Amino acid sequence: MSEIESLIWLIHRIYTFVIIAYVLLSWIPNARDSFIGEMLGKLVEPYLAPFRRLIPPIGGMLDISPIVAIFALQFIAMGLIAVIDFFI
Repeated sequence: MSEIESLIWLIHRIYTFVIIAYVLLSWIPNARDSFIGEMLGKLVEPYLAPFRRLIPPIGGMLDISPIVAIFALQFIAMGLIAVIDFFI
């Protein structure tokens, strides 16, 4: 595995954990209004917004868009690595 592939997987892993942390903050009252919640929101919301527009909450409460977003992030990382492997 090249250094570029390792870097892509590292960025993928970190951003996945950021998404998970942001989702877990929704379970704690007023946690998203804290400094950390706002910082994570600025990092995650631009990526999650298109998924939330496409996938409505199930039963009005259960939001599965972060799960779909994480799967999409996985495919993006694999696609980038495939393109890099093709040219290198």
